[in-house]
Amino acid sequence: MTDTSLLTWDPQGVEAWTARSSHGSAVLMYSLRGFIDAGRAGAHVADHVLEHSEPVRVATFNIDQLLDYRSRRPEMTFSVNQWTDYDEPHLELDMVTDAEGTAFLLLHGFEPDVQWERYIRAVREIVDTLGVGLTLGTHGVPMGVPHTRPLIATVHGTRQEILPDAPSIFGTVQVPASSQNLMEYRFGQWDLDAVGVAIHVPHYLAQSSYPQAAQRAMRAIEDVSGLVLSTGDLDDAASTATEEINRQMAESEEIQGLVEQLERQYDALVESREGVIPMDGSLPSADELGAAFEQFLEQQRPDFPPNP
Repeated sequence: MTDTSLLTWDPQGVEAWTARSSHGSAVLMYSLRGFIDAGRAGAHVADHVLEHSEPVRVATFNIDQLLDYRSRRPEMTFSVNQWTDYDEPHLELDMVTDAEGTAFLLLHGFEPDVQWERYIRAVREIVDTLGVGLTLGTHGVPMGVPHTRPLIATVHGTRQEILPDAPSIFGTVQVPASSQNLMEYRFGQWDLDAVGVAIHVPHYLAQSSYPQAAQRAMRAIEDVSGLVLSTGDLDDAASTATEEINRQMAESEEIQGLVEQLERQYDALVESREGVIPMDGSLPSADELGAAFEQFLEQQRPDFPPNP
């Protein structure tokens, strides 16, 4: 039954989707602002898709029921003597298109803070109602890798058959939960196809805008979903980010030393594992990876590097 207090359908949007989609084989992609997104990898992907489409609203979540305003306060702008802007929370489902005109769904906005199970059931309703065959999400995670080497993507999902044939660097670890990860877990229990793409972003760039991470994410999404997401317009932004990083590296021997150390670890392990790319000198323990996530959340404005 439709949870009308949490999810509101747009009849015109649903009709437009029904006319464009292939029932049972459609893709629902999500990128949410919340727990973790190093380098703004997922945010850049969502922005790219929206900018290159003419989004049609299909459904809207009542974000007021899902957000804890005390723990995650939206920003407001005060100018001279009045409030002039508000970063209004939202969680919306739009119909968008890829570079070849294929229609798919994009769920974007704020990650729910509360009522995760209720929210996940509502997303399952979307999947069932709109004939979604694959649900996938992407985000960046901070890792001990250098920006001077190819970015790594960890692709995980509910069935081995829908995942790329690539080795994993992980054993068994425990990390803080997110609504996205819990949704993938629940979808697996319900025999629904879901995939997550995690881009390994150099930890010293985690708080910065790093378009290269979005480019890598979109290539992984294309491989899994068959969608065509042109990344060419991110080239200029990626070049600007690289120039800023190189400038700050040239000004700091400490940063140069850090990057060189990460390069040596990366190269040695690639060679020793015959192409299996690890994220640092050894597989992380559960405590180490969990601590890395917690440290990322506690960071405010690091000195290196500022957003380009």
